[in-house]
Amino acid sequence: MPTYRDEGVVLRTHQLGEADRIVTLLTREHGKVRAVAKGVRRTSSRFGGRLEPFMVADLQFAVGRSLDIVTQAVTIGSYAPVIVADYRAYTAAAAMVETADRLTDEDGSRQQYLLLVGALRSLARSEHDPSLTLDSYLLRALSVAGWAPSFGDCAVTGEPGPHRAFVPQLGGVVSDSAAPPGALRIDAPTLELLTALLTGDWAAAEATHQGVRSRASGAVGAYVQWHLERGLRSLEHVDRGGR
Repeated sequence: MPTYRDEGVVLRTHQLGEADRIVTLLTREHGKVRAVAKGVRRTSSRFGGRLEPFMVADLQFAVGRSLDIVTQAVTIGSYAPVIVADYRAYTAAAAMVETADRLTDEDGSRQQYLLLVGALRSLARSEHDPSLTLDSYLLRALSVAGWAPSFGDCAVTGEPGPHRAFVPQLGGVVSDSAAPPGALRIDAPTLELLTALLTGDWAAAEATHQGVRSRASGAVGAYVQWHLERGLRSLEHVDRGGR
C-alpha cells in the first residue's frame, strides 16, 4: 500500500464505528486530507491526543480507496490543551479552523497552512488578545484566497483614500460616489486598526481600546460572511470580551 508523509493541522474530527475517527487535516503539501485514524478513541491508542483539533503533527498516511489511513503521528505543535483551557482562545481557534476548512480543498495552499499554524501558535502562547489574533487571521486568510480587502483606496475606482464607506460586497472601503445608499461608515481609528490587523502591525493594533476593536470585529465579520457566502457557525460564538 503506497504511503506518504506530510505535516498537518487538525481541523475537525468525526467518530467512525466504535473506536475509529475520521480526521480532517490541512496539510503543508497535500492540501486538505480526510483520513481514518484507527483505534484512536481507545485509551490504549498510540496516537493519544495528537489527532485532536488545533494539534499540529508530522504524519504518515497509507493511501486508501476512499479515505487515506493515518499510520503514524508525531506532535509538532501541542496547541490544543492550552487553547481549550481558555474559552476566548478556544472560540477564536474554532472560527479559524472552520475558515481554513471552507477556504481550502484537496489542492491546498502552503500559505493557508502556514498562516493557520502561526495563528494557533500565537493563541496558545497568548501573544496577543485572542480577538485581535482572530481578526488578523481572517483578513489574511481571505487575502491569500484572493479576496484582499481595501482599507485605503477605493475598492471600485481606485481613488486615493481615506474613504469612510465600507461595502463588503465591493471589496472594502469605497468613495462616496461609488457607495450605495445606506453603506456602513467607519471612523478613522477603526480603519487604522483594520489596516494594522491586515499588515501585522501589532504595536498599533494593541494600542487600541475595546470600542475600536468591537467596531473592527463587526467589519471583519461582515466581510468574511459575504465572501464565504454562508455564515461561519463558530463565528457566532466567539467571545470578544476585553482583557
